[in-house]
Amino acid sequence: MTEIVAPRLASTVLLLRDGTSSEIEVFMMVRHHQIEFNSGALVFPGGSVDKNDKEIAADPALYSGGEGLDGDALGFRIAAIRETFEESGILLARPRGSKDLVDAMRANDIATAHRAALNEGKITFLKVLTDNGMVLALDELVPYAHWITPEGMPKRFDTWFFLAAAPPEQLGAHDGKESTDSIWVSTREALEGGESGRFKLPFPTTRNLIRLGKQPSVGAALADSKGKSIVAVMPVMTKTATGRQLRIPKEAGYDGEVFDVGAMG
Repeated sequence: MTEIVAPRLASTVLLLRDGTSSEIEVFMMVRHHQIEFNSGALVFPGGSVDKNDKEIAADPALYSGGEGLDGDALGFRIAAIRETFEESGILLARPRGSKDLVDAMRANDIATAHRAALNEGKITFLKVLTDNGMVLALDELVPYAHWITPEGMPKRFDTWFFLAAAPPEQLGAHDGKESTDSIWVSTREALEGGESGRFKLPFPTTRNLIRLGKQPSVGAALADSKGKSIVAVMPVMTKTATGRQLRIPKEAGYDGEVFDVGAMG
């Protein structure tokens, strides 16, 4: 009997902006081909919750918008902002005492000074925040989806997806290590790229892009998701005569419950 691997807690952020052609654009990156999980795929910024995120969660002076959240929920949100900063350089934070998000120039200065060391484990996100007088803007994150890797997979994640409007003029850039390219792309163009083979899109990424593409603007997408109950999705794979199918809960809001995911190789 195959041992079931416990999933690692993780977070992902869909950074959004209104595009020039009346379409929502989302920040996405191409993962390095040598990365073990989703190598070469076009994905949203994200990664695992770590122990340092829980240290930040223990100090409410380091974040705003954490009211009523338990330790796990805080950890997911803090990891979401940290991973977004590590992978894109975009910082969802405010200078201490300010109601406004950090401006693009200051965010870039912080990224230039600390991002490489943070990615290499030479400095903690806690130190980056305290040294630069920053408070994480957890209130900018809107919970969007909750996906858990199917049982039986060798590497599993329990991942919360969040929506966030990209801070003005923070454009983002890949790190050149975990990811090799980054783009602002409309949901339509990303999905067309997945169909044509231009992009390699994981199944959850595809489903979330389709769902997001129904919204006419960033404001509408955020408003539609605020306060909405979220159904956890752990796909169940079955083999058919012609290929593979994934079954997910219909009530999760992805326009169906059985999806074909390719012919058997």
